[in-house]
Amino acid sequence: MSNNQEKKVLIFSMTYLPFIGGAEIATKEITDRIDNFDFDLITARLDKKLEKEERIGNINVYRVGQGWALDKYLFPFLAYFKAKKLHKEKNYQIIQAIMAFYSGLAALFFKLKYPKVKYLLTMQSGDSDFFIWIRTWFWHPIYKMIYTKPDYIQAISNFLVKRARDYGYKGEIEVIPNGVDLDLFKLTERIDNKKEKIILTVSRLVKKNGIDDLIKAGQYLDFPFKILIIGIGPDEEKLKKLVKKLKLQDKVIFQGHIDYKELPKYYALADVFIRPSLTEGLGNVFLEAMTAYVPVIGTNVGGIPDFLEDPSTSSGQATGLFCEVNNPKDIAEKIKEILTNDGLRKTLSKNGYDLVQEKYGWDKISQQMELIFKKINENSIS
Repeated sequence: MSNNQEKKVLIFSMTYLPFIGGAEIATKEITDRIDNFDFDLITARLDKKLEKEERIGNINVYRVGQGWALDKYLFPFLAYFKAKKLHKEKNYQIIQAIMAFYSGLAALFFKLKYPKVKYLLTMQSGDSDFFIWIRTWFWHPIYKMIYTKPDYIQAISNFLVKRARDYGYKGEIEVIPNGVDLDLFKLTERIDNKKEKIILTVSRLVKKNGIDDLIKAGQYLDFPFKILIIGIGPDEEKLKKLVKKLKLQDKVIFQGHIDYKELPKYYALADVFIRPSLTEGLGNVFLEAMTAYVPVIGTNVGGIPDFLEDPSTSSGQATGLFCEVNNPKDIAEKIKEILTNDGLRKTLSKNGYDLVQEKYGWDKISQQMELIFKKINENSIS
């Protein structure tokens, strides 16, 4: 077996670029910085216009399916059969599943067929336990195996470590968070000459991100403001109806989808960033806002407490404010607190910025991930 063959990794990711989310960005940013391994990735061909095979950055991307809506549900099976074919050609030493649902199931099939190939599960999703149960109760014993069969787990937050243990995982597990592009989001010039305060959220428009609670908080704000919502999702029409019902049409702006590289312009506009999540795996957008020197507000759920410390409970340096879940009045109070207290706003902005510079740059995250790949690879050939 050649040294080159001993460093081949096959990644399962149900979605990948050009579709952008925290997991997709993390996969590209990390693999772009690792030269000692060869990476292949199997993903769903969710658009017929996309190539079946192409190289993106440091990854050979293979798309399975016909671009049909059903491909999402067929992905674990289509990906498994594609992986078997590729494995005969390339002899992978490591497989990696990005998230524990569709991709995890594909990786599980592969692991059961090829038990000597090491399996790394990367846990990213912040879905609630109830949401997961609704989707998996009828095949729960198999779903549980997605967590119990890996040789190693990497979780992006301590919240997800607990989930892995609750599902029965006994092996090695390490918290390595997603990172942030420190150069892209670094504030170059704040746009301060505004007649209204800009309250920004960057969120997929789904229930778990609490955008309805943020909109309702607008009823309790007594100063000139705009709530700027960047993102799309299935709840968009419902949220627009809520805005109309509350007569906040002149206060809430739905900006829609924004190209990732254009986001820094909107952080430069923002006076405060908030996502009042019901659940959260980590929350990359908070880190982006902190890099841009924007004070943040979040809920004390999921992986958010890993980086957000509130002044009332902080044992070190406070990096943001906690608001209560499902409490628009409290959200409004926390927004007022930041926007009316210059000292607090500056402190939170500086501490948040310092934290991401120290812990969340992609170079640092990639080095940590490379050590995991090396450790797994050494075990696979020992």
